[in-house]
Amino acid sequence: MLILRAQSTEKRSALRITREAELLGGLLSAYHNRESLVLRAKFLKEDLPYFTELLAEVVSRTRYTPYELDEDVVRVMRTAQKKILASPLKLAINSVHGIAFHRGLGTPQYPVSTTPFTKYLDSESIASYASSAYAKPNIAVVANGADHDDFGKWVQEFFKEFPAAGAKLESSPTKYYGGEERIAHGSSNAMILGFPGSSSFTSGSSYKPEMSVLAALLGGESSIKWSSGFSLLSKAAADVQHAHVSTQNASYSDAGLFYVAINGEADEVSKTARNVVAALKKVAAGDISSEDIAKAVALAKFNALEAGQQTDAGIEATGIGLITGGRPHQMDEVAKSIEQVKDAKVKAAAKSLLDTKASVATVGDLFVLPFAEELGLRI
Repeated sequence: MLILRAQSTEKRSALRITREAELLGGLLSAYHNRESLVLRAKFLKEDLPYFTELLAEVVSRTRYTPYELDEDVVRVMRTAQKKILASPLKLAINSVHGIAFHRGLGTPQYPVSTTPFTKYLDSESIASYASSAYAKPNIAVVANGADHDDFGKWVQEFFKEFPAAGAKLESSPTKYYGGEERIAHGSSNAMILGFPGSSSFTSGSSYKPEMSVLAALLGGESSIKWSSGFSLLSKAAADVQHAHVSTQNASYSDAGLFYVAINGEADEVSKTARNVVAALKKVAAGDISSEDIAKAVALAKFNALEAGQQTDAGIEATGIGLITGGRPHQMDEVAKSIEQVKDAKVKAAAKSLLDTKASVATVGDLFVLPFAEELGLRI
């Protein structure tokens, strides 16, 4: 996906937009993830009308000029490609998503340096996509700290020109595949062991709060300084000085990817990967105390509530929930669902991961780093 920075619209030049935002003390930014494109403005409360109008104008009336694409956007994308190529961990994250989901969620956030993206992108195709993507069924306008009535009034006024009957962008339901990919890299090493995870809370039946608890239980990073922590992988990594490990569940609107990311020296990454599989088998066998699971439940609940308190993350989750599920992301309900997770569900979740085809991405010294089959994973 391609992001155009603050460019000229039919009404304002890029310079005018920049100067007006600076005069009002506002901050403008844009970014994208695997599911959405986010245009964001931060400003003083009394400037709500101006920035609401500006966002509506940028979305509906941006001028997609060939020279800005060629001179500015392509250059920025080339820089992003170099950053990803220099990071084995980022390469592995892109790889494991591609292995797990193929298209859709598996599409890299930024194409690798060998991808001929200029063959498929030009200003006309971007403008055409924008005209179909920026229709009311595909947009959620979310604010934090604004008066509800005022916000609704300005949104109704400035977004009224958007086609209400525009087609909603549809994609086929996400399907999990699994497999393995190995990429040689000379600077460092990374391995990601991925499995089917939990989708976001707004998805309904495919949401599994026990996956958040299992991620906290496996862990890898201590939440207390100078302590190895209670998680299984942080304890196992106490004697591994040159490898870093973390566990998380990447949740999306209709799917999730539960994965353990490891990076560091090749020998120690290999050792840690084996510790990950051993820890999963330990949980699946029930060889884990109720006290450790209770700690994991508390940490997972705290992480969910803390994420909800972060303005950017909360607004984005609410917007995606409104577009895909028709309801906002309620963090208190997420925390309540995590609180109700019992020991048996956590153990069953670990067993289900071991019984499922894994998604394994390996980047680095392939002479040392193990294959998934050597770890005892199903491929």
